[in-house]
Amino acid sequence: MNSIISTDFSFKNQKTVYKGKVRDVYTIGDDLLVMVATDRLSAFDVILPKGIPYKGQILNQIASECMEQTKYIVPNWLLATPDPNVSVGMLCTPFKVEMVIRGYLAGHAAREYKAGKRTLCGVVLPEGLQENAPLPSPIITPSTKADNGLHDEDISREEILKKGIITADDYAIIEQYTHALFKRGSELAKEKGLILVDTKYEFGKTKNGTIVLIDEVHTPDSSRYFYVEGYGERLKKGEPQKQLSKEFVRQWLIENGFQGKAGEKIPEMTHAHIAAISERYIELYEHLLGKKFIKADTHNIKERIYTNVSEYLHSLL
Repeated sequence: MNSIISTDFSFKNQKTVYKGKVRDVYTIGDDLLVMVATDRLSAFDVILPKGIPYKGQILNQIASECMEQTKYIVPNWLLATPDPNVSVGMLCTPFKVEMVIRGYLAGHAAREYKAGKRTLCGVVLPEGLQENAPLPSPIITPSTKADNGLHDEDISREEILKKGIITADDYAIIEQYTHALFKRGSELAKEKGLILVDTKYEFGKTKNGTIVLIDEVHTPDSSRYFYVEGYGERLKKGEPQKQLSKEFVRQWLIENGFQGKAGEKIPEMTHAHIAAISERYIELYEHLLGKKFIKADTHNIKERIYTNVSEYLHSLL
């Protein structure tokens, strides 16, 4: 199985290229972004050495469909998806903050709570919370976006405003959007027998000053899902929840002594393990969207992407 872990395209009217953890973003002229979802896999803010076949296609197609599902709630940047791995949208100035919203005590929040912390990103958590249990109400725990795209750090609303990272007026808008998107995402997940545990949203401003949702939404890389079936019984017994997210990747790394800390070595990614991760991503796609995943031709992924994007850009002339 082929995968794409790097890109080096040169599209017509291309100005700049930005390479994040998973996506490579090409600026076209003064108005467009071409976002290529690669098969890179990141965890604990570290990009793992091998790609996961079809992962980029899965993320891109989930994100584009979820953008369509939520565009009546929050405007978004997306204009077209000319290739299974590519989204094209409006050029925006991104806010340098990820809006992480949590409805349950899980993942990073659970690890911090277990370590004794009772304040997370300025939000005070009550005593006696159980891992994977619902929080009294959803909380927003923002994280900063570093320029290199690799190191996110927790930050509070108060710090964001004090440092002038976002104005109070703009923050109020994206805070409202975050809650509205999480509510709708939770409803859509429930329809598929899933619980949207936590997720992140990113926002930016268009050239005319409109705040829009950018990047991805409700994908397995940006969200954590539990299965509704058996959730209550597992919680009662204190057992791990059955998850539909990339938390299984994090758990595998933790079990093999890696959490992204200095001196730790990334465990070997065998062909069998890579294939298993790919299958898990396909499972999430099919469960979340309720339809069969159609694998794109991966014989020459880069050539396919370049041809499809070039033809789309030419059609705009």
